[in-house]
Amino acid sequence: MLQKVRIVGSGLIGTSIGLGLVQRGVSVDMVDSDPSAQALAQDLIGGVAVIDPELVIFALPTSLLSQVISKEIDLNPHSTFMDVGSVKNEVVLQVKTFSGLSSRFLPTHPMAGREIGGAGSARADLFQGRSWILTPEPDCRADSKKLVLDLITSLGATAIELSAPDHDAAVAKISHLPQIAASLLAKQLLGTPPEWMELAGQGLRDTTRIAGSDEQLWKEIIHSNRGEISALLISLQNDLTQMIAALADPATIAELIAAGRAGKALIPGKHGGTAREYSYLPIVIDDKPGQLGAIFNECAAMQVNVEDLNIEHSPGQLSALITLALSLPDAEKLFAHLTSIGWNVHPVRK
Repeated sequence: MLQKVRIVGSGLIGTSIGLGLVQRGVSVDMVDSDPSAQALAQDLIGGVAVIDPELVIFALPTSLLSQVISKEIDLNPHSTFMDVGSVKNEVVLQVKTFSGLSSRFLPTHPMAGREIGGAGSARADLFQGRSWILTPEPDCRADSKKLVLDLITSLGATAIELSAPDHDAAVAKISHLPQIAASLLAKQLLGTPPEWMELAGQGLRDTTRIAGSDEQLWKEIIHSNRGEISALLISLQNDLTQMIAALADPATIAELIAAGRAGKALIPGKHGGTAREYSYLPIVIDDKPGQLGAIFNECAAMQVNVEDLNIEHSPGQLSALITLALSLPDAEKLFAHLTSIGWNVHPVRK
């Protein structure tokens, strides 16, 4: 079992790992080239100086790995090492420049994060229920791999083993391309009159949510994985060209939109497997405190599980529309109950 860990890098991921580990009794030492970031991370986790750590974690941009890896090997000659960067081929190539290091170095990537970075945004539960990819080389020692697997499991994540090339191809499609698309979509909003922006609904908020991400982090990720990303951007460009050409052709427009719906259907549900189809219960409420809490109290009383919700409220409007996503039986059950006690509930829709 892990007892002593050194984390090099005091940003969101490194500090979140530290917070999760200290809650499990592990001694953690946070290190950063920025003294203020290091001090904040140390204070947040109650970090201590660690000698001879079993595990050293590089929680920093891959481009900075070459600047610290040699020093850390000299300081901790018997430790296992791992990184948590978003691209793995580049890490594998760097590790191979150190003789024998690949036997005790695990390239990894936790599939977790937030739009806001830094130690102040860290959460001990950031990795709960998330996938954590590892791409060990063939000569990786069993004891080193076990240490990393123990860490992943202890933080509530699920370990998935891939080759480094497969990892980089996968995250280019499911993570890096969505970030670029969201950022470029949000860029189109620059210069929009404020009164138009007041009309923005949940669709715009959903599709641009990750556009608030840190550009310094993403310039590193996109540049490092440019080989995989390039082909995906060309494919997206081709689809945009086809849509432009089809603006006078409703049938082709429908085909492109339908293909998008088919792609969305491939995204697994929140617990894995096929995404569930939900039913939606619209409820009009007064714009006053306590209304949403009262609805959830009724949900608890009826033992129905709300999977998601959406709130639509225009400025100056005295009411708001709450739409709950539930299973069809739960939606019908809650509709009947809320209607019977006087809530302004509208028919269930699929």
